[in-house]
Amino acid sequence: MNVPNHIAIILDGNGRWAKAQGKPRSYGHVKGCQNLEVICDDMKELGVKYLTVYAFSTENWKRSQDEIKVLMNLFRGYLKKCIKISERNKMRVKIIGDISAFDPDIQKKIRELEEFSKDYTELHFQIALNYGSRDEILRGIRKLVQDAADGKVLPEKIDEQIFENYLDTAGIPDPDLLIRTSGEQRLSNYLLWQLAYTEFYFTDVPWPAFHKPELIEAIETYNARDRRYGGVKEES
Repeated sequence: MNVPNHIAIILDGNGRWAKAQGKPRSYGHVKGCQNLEVICDDMKELGVKYLTVYAFSTENWKRSQDEIKVLMNLFRGYLKKCIKISERNKMRVKIIGDISAFDPDIQKKIRELEEFSKDYTELHFQIALNYGSRDEILRGIRKLVQDAADGKVLPEKIDEQIFENYLDTAGIPDPDLLIRTSGEQRLSNYLLWQLAYTEFYFTDVPWPAFHKPELIEAIETYNARDRRYGGVKEES
């Protein structure tokens, strides 16, 4: 099986899955967090080198205060636990997005996790927190404009490669495969620049129920695509 070098996932359906189980939305978020730990192990086992997940968008602040409080506490626990996951999988963890909106203790945990895992290379794991692609691009443009004004960058020399260095994903290859769970078929302001040539895979399976068999099915579907011309490969 040809395994994509970089898989991006939109982790969707936690609340709907919980409701179907007769449980509160918070239960779905807890189970979704637990599933992410297992999927990291599966990615490492399959040989995926880069994994980027959409955990909390800039739009998610519009949710109820009770749900946001639950999510923040989940982040606190997961970021602490992620140190052990990182050590187990020799996994480098990087947070993409604007973390300045989070409480100081969460920002501290993020810095500690990134510092702890910075030398690992078996799996590169990016977690998008308070991330929105339009916000990322605008932040990158502001930095680029300032560097151009300071004479650090010549405007006529600006190309795609230079601009990519101003994005949160600088130094990370673009995703080969995007997976979105729970039936929705939109990008939701996720990695708009980076997904320009990515294959998309949509599944009705909600994130807490998305396990290794579903992951393998997504990869097999990716392998059936013709990356040169689009469409499905012809049988030889």
